[in-house]
Amino acid sequence: MDTNKDKNAPMASGKTQATEAPWAGIHIGEECTGAEILMRALYQENVRTVFGYPGGAIIPVYDKLYTYTQKSSPWFDHILVRHEQAAAHAAEGYARVSGEVGVVIVTSGPGVTNTLTGVADAMMDSIPMVVIAGQVGVGALGTDAFQEVDLVNMAQPISKWSYQIRRPEDVAWAVNRAFYIAKSGRPGPVVLDFPKNAQVGKAKWLPGKADKVKSYIPYPKINEEAVKQAAELINSAKKPMALVGHGVEISQAQEELKQLLETADIPAGLTLLGLSVLPTDYPLNVGMLGMHGRYSANLKQQECDVLIAIGMRFDDRVTGNLDKYAKQAKIIHLDIDPCEIDKNVKTDVAVIGDCKESLTALNKLVKKTSHTDWRESFKPLDEQEQREVIDRDLHPTAGPLLMGEVVNAVAEETKGDAVLVNDVGLNQMFSSRYFKFNQLRSIVTSGGLGTMGFGLPAAMGAAFGAPDRTICLFMGDGGFQMSIQELGTIMEHQVPVKMIVLNNNYLGNVRQWQDLMFDHRHSFTRMVNPCYEDIARGYHIPYDVVIEREDLQAKVAKMLATDGPYILECAVKEDENVQPMVTPGSAIDEMKLHLDI
Repeated sequence: MDTNKDKNAPMASGKTQATEAPWAGIHIGEECTGAEILMRALYQENVRTVFGYPGGAIIPVYDKLYTYTQKSSPWFDHILVRHEQAAAHAAEGYARVSGEVGVVIVTSGPGVTNTLTGVADAMMDSIPMVVIAGQVGVGALGTDAFQEVDLVNMAQPISKWSYQIRRPEDVAWAVNRAFYIAKSGRPGPVVLDFPKNAQVGKAKWLPGKADKVKSYIPYPKINEEAVKQAAELINSAKKPMALVGHGVEISQAQEELKQLLETADIPAGLTLLGLSVLPTDYPLNVGMLGMHGRYSANLKQQECDVLIAIGMRFDDRVTGNLDKYAKQAKIIHLDIDPCEIDKNVKTDVAVIGDCKESLTALNKLVKKTSHTDWRESFKPLDEQEQREVIDRDLHPTAGPLLMGEVVNAVAEETKGDAVLVNDVGLNQMFSSRYFKFNQLRSIVTSGGLGTMGFGLPAAMGAAFGAPDRTICLFMGDGGFQMSIQELGTIMEHQVPVKMIVLNNNYLGNVRQWQDLMFDHRHSFTRMVNPCYEDIARGYHIPYDVVIEREDLQAKVAKMLATDGPYILECAVKEDENVQPMVTPGSAIDEMKLHLDI
């Protein structure tokens, strides 16, 4: 059901088209309101899609949006979410697949505090986003006025920059600076607090551009001596291994990475956020790292003699017990953020800078070599995991449906070309382990913060950011219900997200930990769920359910062949566990293929 087909043309193109600037006839230097200046500054920053929710303190901005989102002059596509947190997650999804800055506009008080979970999520995962929030007028600040919060100080610890625009004269400057900070260097979220007086007051329209900020060095100069030392370690290595993260994708350094790996014959493990940096079937790709990653990729970190971390931050879910981590290896760390160097793992050589520049410099010094025996040593571990875990997960012959086989059915049908979006929990781990990737920017997931409810709005944003790609969203029944109201947004815009609900009637990941470490005491993890078919019918979204294994492939094919959104509920095994696992407190090479629970 498409109630707004014409207005929502961006689902077909991803961007609105126009022949002249939306402020044609209003000359530079003329006076206009701060809200009008905001529209022009956003347009100058190449913003065409905005996610938001109106409210009293942001009405002047929404009044201007009304002008520029009408059919006669659709310069912005405004996507009305059903909850402000969803706006932030949608902006994250949009940014992850498009490489552009996600934009959110909300009101003051609870409107913007609802977005702060998304801001923190974007900060942890280095996602470029700009949040613009209404605020009470400057004269009312500090009086506990209706829906007033101290946003700048609330947002400061979880954003790259937070700033209050107190005058209309400062609007263009603040927006230009916000976008520069959000997308340069290590990306992240920026929060702009926009008091009402600055929205309605008038100033001259003076467009600008930010290309530097005092004391902010987004792209550190590469230290040539450090590059030389790193190359010497790689050239002398007998068992090198690379750990590849999201930073490689951010810097668009995939080809430089491949050159390094192929020249020096280095096997590479991928972090959760970096899973689409290399194709799944790339010969030197040894799979996902970390708590539920590949068996060989984890164990071999404890055997390699030179470990090269590229655009990753040594997250605890990757390293396991730091006291026991990679003590035998020389550590090389390539990262743009100096704060990440030696934060978790002590490095022998640090190359601080943009990954593309660092890898380009390194490739000039790295010698052609072969490590066939070292690479071959991964295979027995891979074969063991295949026999004991993967075959069981993907090709069961009896019993209830398993999460892995559902993921595999979708992955096989989409042939590695779809975008994987997932929520948090068992659905996230199974889908990340078994989905297939052929293209860059193909995974949208909440890594550092692990935000339940992330998946549905992030998938919406991904659909607007990559309208020509298939968006496959995996959710558990818990995460789905945390943002289920966004089915309203999906209905309104007919957002073509393929929603796969892995329903096990539990908060499955917490239940697994309760079984493993808390004597099977399922304290409030059992879910009493609604009828998802009735909910889908209420939102006019096609729905089907898979209970029997023999129906899975056909129903997955039907879902993918259906235009627009689709909900496929899969009744999966209730007490299924994701394995292998590095249990909390264990070293990474103490990973268990089978959990004794």
